[in-house]
Amino acid sequence: MNHFYIEYRIRGDPKRYLKRLRTELAYRFRIRRGGKQSPPHITLYGPFKTAEYKGVFSRIEKVAKRYKVVPFSIDGFERRQGLSGKVIVGHINASPQLVNLRRELAEELNQIVKREDCQPWDTKGDAWFHTTILQNVDQRKYDGIWHYLNRKKKPFYPQHLVRITILNSRRRIECEYDLILERWLNRREALSKSLYRKTISKLIELLGRPPARRQPARIGLIKKIIMRLHPR
Repeated sequence: MNHFYIEYRIRGDPKRYLKRLRTELAYRFRIRRGGKQSPPHITLYGPFKTAEYKGVFSRIEKVAKRYKVVPFSIDGFERRQGLSGKVIVGHINASPQLVNLRRELAEELNQIVKREDCQPWDTKGDAWFHTTILQNVDQRKYDGIWHYLNRKKKPFYPQHLVRITILNSRRRIECEYDLILERWLNRREALSKSLYRKTISKLIELLGRPPARRQPARIGLIKKIIMRLHPR
């Protein structure tokens, strides 16, 4: 049997924000974090197991080819009772495109994954879109953490889902499907920063926005100083 987990890996500023927040909460509330922490992500399907190795890839590609621009935003915090304890997460405001993509992925994969080999939320019509900040939170610290978060400025990060990542049984990247470039990426390509910049450049073209122009460091610094002295 092949064990997989399908997700979208959050990158850029929101990734850095969420990782800093995890560290801040762990330090402030003395939370011991065992083992390697998963990078910020959105679960799309799984974890699950199936004998149909090639079928997983072909069905993901079948769904992914129907989508190009899949917006969503990270806009605040949520807390819930999870399967194994209390969790605090970043709230994902999912667009209709993201909702439909996730639903169609589940419908396709459920044809080759037995009900007992997948998660209950993957056999239902609804999905909870979120990115985990803390899980299995001690009840004694739970309310304090939530109160602390609600005093902070709520995050707001408009984003686009540009890739679908398949993880293996060790939670390592098996490969990724790039919606924008319309191709599979192996692990090395999936981790390539230059290839990711190519993906984002193509996304910007699809959105009809002019490409970002890099300013010389000195000019950029001068403009920042002017903006602080003379805000609009």
